[in-house]
Amino acid sequence: MANKYEQLADILREKIRLGTYQEGDAIPSEATLQEEFHYSRHTVRQAIAVLVNEGYLRKERGSGTYVSKPETVNHKNRKTIGIIMTYLSDYIFPSIMRGVEQTLREQGYSLLLGSTNNDHEQERACLQQMMDQGVDGLIVEPTKSSQYNPNLAYYVALQEAGIPLVMINAYYEELELPHICVNDTRSGFLATNYLLEQQHQQLMMITKIDDLQGKYRMKGFVKALTQAKRTFAAEDVLTYTTETKEAVIEQAIQRLTAADNQVTGIVCYNDEIAHRLIQALTAAGKNVPTDFSIVGNDDSPLSTLSTPTITTLTHPKEAMGELAAQWITTGKATEAQRFYFEPELIVRGSVNNQKGE
Repeated sequence: MANKYEQLADILREKIRLGTYQEGDAIPSEATLQEEFHYSRHTVRQAIAVLVNEGYLRKERGSGTYVSKPETVNHKNRKTIGIIMTYLSDYIFPSIMRGVEQTLREQGYSLLLGSTNNDHEQERACLQQMMDQGVDGLIVEPTKSSQYNPNLAYYVALQEAGIPLVMINAYYEELELPHICVNDTRSGFLATNYLLEQQHQQLMMITKIDDLQGKYRMKGFVKALTQAKRTFAAEDVLTYTTETKEAVIEQAIQRLTAADNQVTGIVCYNDEIAHRLIQALTAAGKNVPTDFSIVGNDDSPLSTLSTPTITTLTHPKEAMGELAAQWITTGKATEAQRFYFEPELIVRGSVNNQKGE
């Protein structure tokens, strides 16, 4: 656990980052800080000394202590774009990064990467790093975008500081920020409608509920069934979060192998879930697509490596990265605009016609 002076230094540093104390402002006196935070004068002086040493504060004899951001924040000769992703090393994210990197490097920008692992605390640490390094723009894949985000104040502070921001794949509904996404409602609709066209009468959906993609893909699932005048059972919509991904596969297997199961078609949140489900069904003695037809999403490498290959929806990964980089470097990221790529169905081996046609 941090010492008391370190805790106070963290609090004051946070106030500076978020603009509560702005550059050039005098911070409260030592006596005021003592009274507000209930620390000794020695502790207050230690905390201030830490921030002076870091460059966040400067002391002026006979006048007071003033906010003075670290030199990295005001270093104007650098051209650095920050990129914060939920994950950097797997699934579709390397392809997005290629699109971003190619565009930015051609224009002489360097990249500062951060990964949140879809965790709000790690997102906060990434944002603090980006602010401290003085990035010239920021491309962010939101963390748990369908939940309340305790880090919204950081994004507001970046906006107020004039730092261009672009959200990709999802966005925070509380903020008016430019974002580039896939039309996920359309993705869910196309996946569901295709299974209906293949004469599957009872469908299941497995979707993620701590991000907007899952929310809108479920919306498309419901929309397709409604238009087809089909119903679905409550127990045939399985949801999970970042932390419960493994458990939902077990839940699906129990449901699909039950004696009274009528489901033959499954819409999966993404190709990873589809791939895991195929593996689990195979281990349970079932065959895809003979016993069950499955549709994934995102057209990831897993969709072609799986056996059978997975019917999926397109995700223009590199194009999304390129567009985000263009918005950042051309000033479009300062406008609250949005762009949605329209998905297309890619038919592969994981779906068959239920009537054998």
